[in-house]
Amino acid sequence: MSVKKMMDLTGKVAMVTGGSRGLGLQIAEAMGEMGAKLALTARKPEELAQAKEHLGRMHYEVFTLPCDHGKAASIQPVVEQIMQHYGQIDILVNNAGTTWGAPAEEHPLDAWQKVMDLNVTGLFLTTQLVGKLSMIPRRYGRIVNIASIAGLFGNDPRIQKSLAYNTSKGAVVNMTRTLAAEWGQYNITVNAIAPGFFPSKMTKFLLGQIGDTVIAQTPLARLGGDDDLKGLAALFASDAAAHITGQIVAVDGGATSI
Repeated sequence: MSVKKMMDLTGKVAMVTGGSRGLGLQIAEAMGEMGAKLALTARKPEELAQAKEHLGRMHYEVFTLPCDHGKAASIQPVVEQIMQHYGQIDILVNNAGTTWGAPAEEHPLDAWQKVMDLNVTGLFLTTQLVGKLSMIPRRYGRIVNIASIAGLFGNDPRIQKSLAYNTSKGAVVNMTRTLAAEWGQYNITVNAIAPGFFPSKMTKFLLGQIGDTVIAQTPLARLGGDDDLKGLAALFASDAAAHITGQIVAVDGGATSI
């Protein structure tokens, strides 16, 4: 089979959490370009409407549903509605996430819980439901978790103090490996992308303070751009990656290589 054919996502349904902006929208663009039908979730309906209009201009099929993946009770109704609309979910991109900056000794418990509820528990519950309702019965699935290089090592505390975020992304890394081992029997692959620093609403304030330092410590001497996750996300979602599972790939301009 040709590589072009293996990369084709025509007929597949891709659910992208946190898909209304930033990295999630970038990945949704990639999935749509490769032929997938899109199901986007995010907290804010107005941002989802903007994303749908944006992707519609590209002639991609898009279904949007508001969902706070940090609230367990809100997840099942949304997954079920996507199943009712499309009949299946072939690709799940777990992108929704949040962060909190504070010294460890002063980190508020409610902020810790907020990060864990979305970045870890919400990801688990969404994946569990999609697996049970679509991927396991159909013996097919591609799961792409968005981790972070912050889950691969400890941050320089002079740059940022983000214990909860780093811990949550470390959990995503090992959840990816563990689930890949468990669900391989169902022909479901589970991989993770670990982005470095990308400009986004979430990183805007931090990069305003440390952006120059980050760039200076990155071999490619730049931040992540609007197209830098698309190729890897499309690969992991496709049959070209049918024998790749349990892997975590950093997209960070080489920052973790030094």
